[in-house]
Amino acid sequence: MAEIIRMPKMSDTMTEGVIANWLKKVGDEVQSGDILAEVETDKATMELESYEDGTLLYIAVENKGTVPVDGILAIIGEKGEDINAILQEVQTDENTAEAEKSAPEASAEETPQPDDTSGIDATVVRMPKMSDTMTEGTITAWHKQVGDDVASGDILAEVETDKATMELESYEDGKLLYIGVEAGNSISVDSIIAIIGAENADYQTLLKSETKKSVPPASQQTSAPAVASAASAAVPEVQKPEASAGRIFASPLAKRIAKEKGYDLSLIQGTGENGRIIKRDIESYVPAQAPATVSTEAEASREIQQLISLPPSVGEESYQEVPVSQMRKAIARRLSESKQSSPHFYVTMEIDMDKAVEARKSLNELSPVKISFNDLVVKACASALRKHPDINSSWQGDTIRMNNHISIGVAIAVPDGLVVPVVRFADTKSLSHISGEIKNFGTRAKNKKITPDEMTGNTFTISNLGMYGVEKFTAIIYPPDACILAVGGIHQKPVVKNGQIVPGNVMKVTLSSDHRAVDGAKAADFLNTLKNLLEDPIRLLV
Repeated sequence: MAEIIRMPKMSDTMTEGVIANWLKKVGDEVQSGDILAEVETDKATMELESYEDGTLLYIAVENKGTVPVDGILAIIGEKGEDINAILQEVQTDENTAEAEKSAPEASAEETPQPDDTSGIDATVVRMPKMSDTMTEGTITAWHKQVGDDVASGDILAEVETDKATMELESYEDGKLLYIGVEAGNSISVDSIIAIIGAENADYQTLLKSETKKSVPPASQQTSAPAVASAASAAVPEVQKPEASAGRIFASPLAKRIAKEKGYDLSLIQGTGENGRIIKRDIESYVPAQAPATVSTEAEASREIQQLISLPPSVGEESYQEVPVSQMRKAIARRLSESKQSSPHFYVTMEIDMDKAVEARKSLNELSPVKISFNDLVVKACASALRKHPDINSSWQGDTIRMNNHISIGVAIAVPDGLVVPVVRFADTKSLSHISGEIKNFGTRAKNKKITPDEMTGNTFTISNLGMYGVEKFTAIIYPPDACILAVGGIHQKPVVKNGQIVPGNVMKVTLSSDHRAVDGAKAADFLNTLKNLLEDPIRLLV
């Protein structure tokens, strides 16, 4: 999928940049880390680095042209990809922005005026937008600490986005005066993450000024805080718990333990705040010291415990909250949108894998890499998609995109969640080629080395849980595909062959389809073709 490259804000005072020189031209192949162009800012001429892999499809401004911060510079995508829809969307956004610019602006009196910081030799570093879909980033590690000297080109930190973990480079020379977010925390795009400048620069004034810039005009602020303050003022102060007639103050845990042990709370002296009975009071209480006239209910409880000899079960409820990674947020967002917007339906089929089991043994005697059953499924799906182009499609609203190429996303589990690297043009590759590529993806996925470009461009997706002993499941469609195949494990079970009950190797697959683009009969036809290919895998070699 094509990505829009926008003019980054390379300094705190930068509002626009001039393209001094393009180092790439339309049609050139671009790798993540390549220098696209030299950009002249209000302070220096800097290099514009690409965070995407692909082909440079479009350049929005020629050499010596001026572009405002966040303005479109270029588009990078797959070779031959249609970007007309993206260009139309960009034009619409620009028209909207121009209309908003011409609208009456709020009076200066309503807007907080920032302090004059022109004399402060320091620069604010903000969270850059490292991909077109990025809304926030997580600082996974700082490479510099407050007080360290920083040179232009030094790596300040590692930033986890919704697609990959990238390095944050400094465009300034000086000392790191301030860090605005600790490692492990997330911050929205364009928020302040650090300040770099001269050793004695008044960065605190600069920070306050930047904070004032982000405060909305008074006319846009609601009166909710004032209402909340008035409401809170009217609420009487909550009194601390005190023992009163007929009421015993005890913690929930103390009450539960006392009930399990059959203790009468009225006989126990609390040592907590204001005489509150807590856990240690229950544990240190000796029933023998209590009067003989305990309640009937407590006696019955002790008698039952003695009768069945159940030891008391004492525990404490606890939990921990784990911060959600950018990857997990992206998974939640994309799959929630898919489930809510795409009307899913499911078709399940059982496949006889006896011949596939034998074929795999023979193939691995010759293959340079070990071929798995998942590799066979990928190859079979690629071949079946060639015969059923309706499955190799995506819903576009007013149109259905029928993809002529076949690129299969393969879901791979990683500690933080799930990545879906893409085997491009899978129908043209051999089994050993597919196997080697997927194994390479798996190794790099665990080390977070898969690039965003390698996880885009899928036309069909496969999710396999067979290696976990799962017999059958359903998967949520992975955008922009119209279908995803859920693959279960191969299990031995009795099957009927030639009128005889014999042991057989059976695998269940379930196709999840977007009913807006694919009908039930088409899904069934695709699965029948897939079944025939896997039940006689020699056809995959034709």
